[in-house]
Amino acid sequence: MWFEEAVFYQIYPLGLCGSLHAGDEENHRILQILDWIPHLRKLGVSSVYFSPLFDSDYHGYDTRDYRKVDRRLGTNEDFAKVTGALHDAGIKVVLDGVFNHVGRNFWAFADVREKREASPYKDWFKIDFGGNTGYNDGFHYEAWEGHYELVKLNLENPAVQEYLFDTIREWIREYDIDGLRLDVAYCLPEWFLELLRRKTEEMKPEFFLLGEIISGEYTRLIREGRCHSATNYECYKGIYSSLNSMNLFEIGYSLNRQFGPEQWTLYKGRHLLSFVDNHDVNRLASTLTNPEHKKLAYGLIFGMPGIPCIYYGSEWGCEGRKENGSDDGLRASFEAPCWTDLTETIAAMAKARKGSKALQYGGYRQVLITNRQLIFERAVEGERVLVAVNADGNAFHADFDAGCGRAVDLISGEGHDFGGGSNLPPYSIAFWKCE
Repeated sequence: MWFEEAVFYQIYPLGLCGSLHAGDEENHRILQILDWIPHLRKLGVSSVYFSPLFDSDYHGYDTRDYRKVDRRLGTNEDFAKVTGALHDAGIKVVLDGVFNHVGRNFWAFADVREKREASPYKDWFKIDFGGNTGYNDGFHYEAWEGHYELVKLNLENPAVQEYLFDTIREWIREYDIDGLRLDVAYCLPEWFLELLRRKTEEMKPEFFLLGEIISGEYTRLIREGRCHSATNYECYKGIYSSLNSMNLFEIGYSLNRQFGPEQWTLYKGRHLLSFVDNHDVNRLASTLTNPEHKKLAYGLIFGMPGIPCIYYGSEWGCEGRKENGSDDGLRASFEAPCWTDLTETIAAMAKARKGSKALQYGGYRQVLITNRQLIFERAVEGERVLVAVNADGNAFHADFDAGCGRAVDLISGEGHDFGGGSNLPPYSIAFWKCE
């Protein structure tokens, strides 16, 4: 499917457009994204994943209305212009499907708060009219992980299912979306994932489902008939932790455990979403202790098995941290994108991956590993690429069996001779395509 060859770009619209604290007045900030499309094309992006942008109480995951673009961003017509322009540029569109819970001002829950047992929507949620919460509604309800501002939907209710599936149909009709990232997919029942997969495949061929999962094994989400892919948090952690501790054995272990040639490896042949940061975690530039490692981290997500995903602003080294329990610092606004040496390197990596079936589909085999260096092979029939990382500030001489005499670095375009060993410059990343 198309996602296997894609380069994703995540946009948190309420952040990028400066809308988080904009108040309730309607404006048209979402149209700012039109000006980013040339940047996306130059960067090599082929799919944009939008974090929540429908009407909500604050951060987007507390939905008020799934079928109306957030007033702080604009109108449905505004967003249709954006998605139309993205599709015209050859860029696919994936939305955030927040189907586990809604906000307290979601229209159906507001009706329950007003009418209690008399509300026709009381069974849309898991409510105990004999209890209460800290909001003192006079009844208790299930919430997401104890956050009572996020009201859990009763997905077992056929009316709720019909409403959600009709909503997806409307998104396809109005915006021609190509897929969904399923928020907290680890909370969604397996039967619901299977039903969602069947329904969406009927709505649009090759409709993509990406499941968010933080820990544990991902096979519960990505087995046949459920999600096509899942968020690879294990390797996200492994990348920055390995670089900060100068112990590449950590990420090497994770990559081999997930994708190695042995029969027991977990996700061989699967395309998980690879990332170095997102809207929920500190930005890469604020996480790494050595700024020289930024391009190496991106080299790993473009060189390893999976689907590389760039978080808006991080491609030029933007910083951002959680502050006082708030994620706002991770979700910055920008008037326009920037282009730096880091951006140029990432664009070269995206171009390399686009032109290499080995980087898109190849298996994984570890060739050489030390605390500060890692070389692994990605191979398909007719093409082999060796990904070489030197995280040290000193050059490293590597002796190994490359299986060929010469190669070309797909990032720089420079030739490479394996005769007499290979010299890895300080803080370097190479994608050597064997000749």
